[in-house]
Amino acid sequence: MKTFSRILWAGAACLTLWPALAFPATPDPTANLVACRKGWVSCDRSRLTLLEMTEVARTDHARNLSNCRNGVGACDHWRLTGAEAIGVAVFRYDRNVSSCKDGSASCNPSGLTAPEVRDVALAQGQPKVAAGEVAEVAVAEPRAVSECLAGLGSCDDSQPARSEVNDLTLGERQRNVSECTNSLDLCDRSQLTEKEATAVDLTVHRRNATDCTDGRDGCDYSMLTRPETEAMAAAERRRNYTACLTQRGLCDRARLTPAEAAAIPSPPRPAVH
Repeated sequence: MKTFSRILWAGAACLTLWPALAFPATPDPTANLVACRKGWVSCDRSRLTLLEMTEVARTDHARNLSNCRNGVGACDHWRLTGAEAIGVAVFRYDRNVSSCKDGSASCNPSGLTAPEVRDVALAQGQPKVAAGEVAEVAVAEPRAVSECLAGLGSCDDSQPARSEVNDLTLGERQRNVSECTNSLDLCDRSQLTEKEATAVDLTVHRRNATDCTDGRDGCDYSMLTRPETEAMAAAERRRNYTACLTQRGLCDRARLTPAEAAAIPSPPRPAVH
């Protein structure tokens, strides 16, 4: 009898747990969006809104571009635009020259031109500058309100003083604006006012344009305006011509105009031994 009762109890327990096992809990939309932004396997793209899918696709593209530039992680060169492919090649070429000047083991001397070899020899012959001393770190006052305003994990805002409620609300709003301005995962654009959203978009656009001009990882060519794209292309043409003319930097003779090609002497032929 006891055995039969145990069997009935076990069956009832299974029936009770079956809905939870058959229908797992719905993932938190915010956590799912973060997972998709990070490229984690837990990402469920079917739960993304159209706006979020566009944002995630842009993040995926930026991550692929960064991987190609730095040689870390999976890189799909076929997903790069023409301008991005050129930028990656220039970045990796310049990084190799810099590595050779620094005496790094990653240096590939075969990728250097004759003038660059002389530059490397000159750079390695100079004494290294001693590093400066590290400045003292200021210690923040250990106040609960300060920790909450800063968004620290030790914050306890369960019973804030009445005079501090407005400060906490303002601090949370300012922190969200900062998160959005810096394109961080915790940004909640729905909490931005129209004025804040406009200011954030302007700052993000300007930073992206600067990143593209300087060849940084944060560059997203799809965010550039047509005049910015044309300016970037013109700057790259000038850089390529200068590299070919001085034999310093990545030179692609195929992209020279006939007049530019005529003004540049042919590279010296290797000596025959």
